[in-house]
Amino acid sequence: MAGTKNGGKAAAATNKNKYGSDFYAKIGAKGGKLGKTGGFFANRDLAREAGAKGGRISRRTKKAE
Repeated sequence: MAGTKNGGKAAAATNKNKYGSDFYAKIGAKGGKLGKTGGFFANRDLAREAGAKGGRISRRTKKAE
C-alpha cells in the first residue's frame, strides 16, 4: 500500500520485478524526451537574468551594527 515509506519501497520493488531493474530510468527518459520547450537552454539571456536575480536574494538575516 503506497502512501507510507514501506509501501513505497514495496511498490518500487514490485515495479522493478515486473518491468526490469531500469524501470524508473526508462520512465524518466520518456518524460525527458517528450519535452518541447527546451527550458532555459532555449533562451540563454533569460537564464542569465534569472540567475542574477536569484544571486541577489540573500537568505541570511541582516545583522544590526
